[in-house]
Order: sequence, then structure tokens, then C-alpha cells
Amino acid sequence: MFKRVLIANRGEIALRIIRTLRVLGIESVVIYSDIDKNLPFVKYADYSENIGEPLAYLNIEKIIDIAKKFNVDAIHPGYGFLSENSKFAKIVEENGIKFIGPSYKAIELLGDKANAKKIAKDLGVPIAESSPDLRELGEIKNYIKKIGIPVLLKASAGGGGKGMKKITSFENLDEIILSAQREAINNFSDDRIIVEKYIYPARHIEVQIIADNYGNVLVFGERECSIQRRHQKIIEEALSPALNDDERKKLYEYSKKIIKHANYTNAGTVEFLYSNGEFYFLEVNSRIQVEHPVSEMISGYDLIALQILVSEGKKLNINQEDIKFRGHSIEARLYAEDPLNNFFPQTGKIEKIDYPIIPNVRIDYGYISGNEISPFYDPMIAKFISYGENREVARKRLIQALKETIYLGPINNLEFLIFILESKDFIEGQTYTHTVENLLKNFSLIDRKLPNEIVEFLSKEFLLTSKTTKTKNQINILDNIKPKIYP
Repeated sequence: MFKRVLIANRGEIALRIIRTLRVLGIESVVIYSDIDKNLPFVKYADYSENIGEPLAYLNIEKIIDIAKKFNVDAIHPGYGFLSENSKFAKIVEENGIKFIGPSYKAIELLGDKANAKKIAKDLGVPIAESSPDLRELGEIKNYIKKIGIPVLLKASAGGGGKGMKKITSFENLDEIILSAQREAINNFSDDRIIVEKYIYPARHIEVQIIADNYGNVLVFGERECSIQRRHQKIIEEALSPALNDDERKKLYEYSKKIIKHANYTNAGTVEFLYSNGEFYFLEVNSRIQVEHPVSEMISGYDLIALQILVSEGKKLNINQEDIKFRGHSIEARLYAEDPLNNFFPQTGKIEKIDYPIIPNVRIDYGYISGNEISPFYDPMIAKFISYGENREVARKRLIQALKETIYLGPINNLEFLIFILESKDFIEGQTYTHTVENLLKNFSLIDRKLPNEIVEFLSKEFLLTSKTTKTKNQINILDNIKPKIYP
């Protein structure tokens, strides 16, 4: 059994992993950059070590040195950064440390998008037309012309929307391709790109898998992840409201077939597009996902704990029949970003944030009052995860939690999340990868200027400067302070 684990990540996922380690009686070691020193995950860990400059989370040599210094048994990579880097996984194992994730060989095989698509195609799993791994600008442009626009450019070595670009014309093509490759390098230290046919209209549906070293592959349901902006999810739910039992069975069979063929172990997510009754395999994310909590809420299992159990070499002590899906769960990601400016990331100090305590609502946060949101990392502040006996109850609970959140800081997407959850499209379960784009048009028409008397109150209460933007995108404490202003 592991006694000490290093978490090679930051923010909310680091804190999320720490909490499971505590339940299991395992000590946690975290690494943190200079600008992350005051974040909660650093305070909660049993041990912490500064790694210096912001991009040091990608410094394999430094991470291994720290792991040896603290004599850890294993490293958990979280998501993003080095989580799908086969070189990192291999070096970890070569240094006598367990990598909490799939083997480096499985990452090479399935974590690489082009390889994964070839495997799926050979196994008879439908795929969207796509290219092999590409690096040269000329090759990428030729494949775009061969497949025909619209297409998507994707980082071959990672996911999360990083390095992904939609191309609908040949205008500024070189610039878009180079931008995708820069994002891929900055996030995954790998500039390989694949070109994939853009399918429309489509839903994004993924299957959560846990597999052990004894041939057991368990499915923890699927997640509907169609609510996206900039090719990155902002609202996810389990199970998908779009599938019937026969479709769900087919989806699970496709997923297990791919995982078993690759001798894949640990947590993984098999992603598909769903359009006009047909599934199209996209990729395997060879790591834990941001949205894993919704699967935990409906199944009752801690997926991080199961990852650790598998990495310890133990056999999964449950069968597929033991996994029962109860109720419904929805997750919303709170970001410091401006929905009215192409979701441009925002930076600055969070003057105040109070997360509500509501039955059947879980909040996985990475920031608290006084923390600074820097330009170096993904600006996700927290994830709000609701549970209900049905989808409608889960939806209303999530809205309640978002509305009761007290926030004063950089511009954020909180109001837009509520707008989506209250929309007719979401209520009826008619959500597609283009839904956000459509809803944004109506959202932009809302007047979000705060009344003068409230601005005056906030200026005195929180010592706001004249430079502070006084809009509802930045301030979400209106309902909480009304009694003080309107007795």
C-alpha cells in the first residue's frame, strides 16, 4: 500500500486528490510555483515543495528530484500538464516510482490521437475522417484541403481543448495552424497536430472507464459534455439525456473493445461525437477528467481511490453489476473569463468568494478569497456539482448554488452558467457542441450594469478602486446585500 504520493499538478485537482489520500491514510506531497504559494492545495498538503517559475509543472527532471527527496511511492499527474505524457510516465517508472495512471506504452498507444483512431477503425468502431500525426506546416495544410473544410485541428498529445482550432475558411490558415502548435507545445511539450473532419450538429459524449491489471474493465457510465466554448467543456452531466438503453449499450461496447485491445489499465475516458443516431470515436483521454465528479455522484464510487487501488497492483473488488446509476448529476465550471469577449481569460485578485453549503451540492475549488488568478494557467476557479433524484432537481440545485455564491473579483462566467441552465435548450436536453454559440447571442443583450447605490455600497464595503468594472459579470453579491440597502 502507498504511504506517500506526490501530486504533479496544482489548483482544484491537486486539492481533490489530497482529500482522497487523506481518507486512505496516505500522505500527500505537492509541488507549487512561486505564484501558487498561497493557493489552498499548498496549505492542505502534508508536504509542499516550491518548484520556481510558472511553467515548472512541466519540468520532469525537477519533479523526479522532488519525488526522490520525499521518498514517495507514487506520483499522481492529475489532468493536463504531464498527465498524458508517455515520456514522463516512463521516467517515473524507471525511477522505481509508481505512476498513477496507465502504463507509458498504453499512453503511447491510446493517448496519441492518431494511433487511437487507427486502432478504433481496425476494431470496427466508427471514426470521423482524420489525418495521422503531423508537424510540418505544408503537410497540415495539404490534409486540410484533402479532408475539406470545416475541420478541427487537435493537439495529438493532449486534450482539454488546448491546441484545438476550428477552421471554416482558408483565410489566415498559417497563423491558425501555428497558433494551435504553440498551444500544444505550451501545454503538452509536443507540437504534433491531427486534422479531423468537423461533424455538425453533434453531441459530445464520453464513457468513464476503470481497468485493472487482471483484465477487468468497468464502465462508470457516460457523460454528456456538449456545452462547450473554445472547444472546452463548461457544463457536463451524467447520464446523457440523449441516449436510450440500446444506444448506451452499443457505446459501452465500443469503449470496452478499444480499452481491452490496448491492454489499458487505470482510469480513462473514451470520447465520441453523437450525430443523427450515429457515434464517431474521437479519442481516449488517458487520465482522470475534470468532469469526473458527476460520474462519482451517480455511481457512489471515488474514482481517484480506484485509480490508486489499481496502481497498487490490486484487483478491482467490484463487478459491473455492482455499479448502479442513481439519479442525475450536473457540473458547472466557474471560470475567470469574459463571455462577452470570446471568453477571454481574466486575471487579478479575488477580493471575496464565499461558496454556499447546500445539500447534495459538491464544490471542488482551487481558489479562495485573497488568491490571485494568474495568466499562466487555466483560469478555472471552481467546479459546482449537483445531485438530484432526477435531472430537473439536479438542475435547480445547481442554479441555486451558483446564485448563492458570493463573488467579487475578475470578470467571470457565473451569470452565463445560470443563463445556460435556465435556457429552454438545456431544460429540454437539446444541447449540442454549438449550443453555447447560439445562447451567447441572447445573453449579450442583457443589461448587466449595477445600480449606482449598490456600486457606492460596494466601494465602501470592499474599498473598490475607480478602475474596477462595476458589472454583474464581476460581482455576484447583489442578492446578499439587498437587505442592507433596501430595509
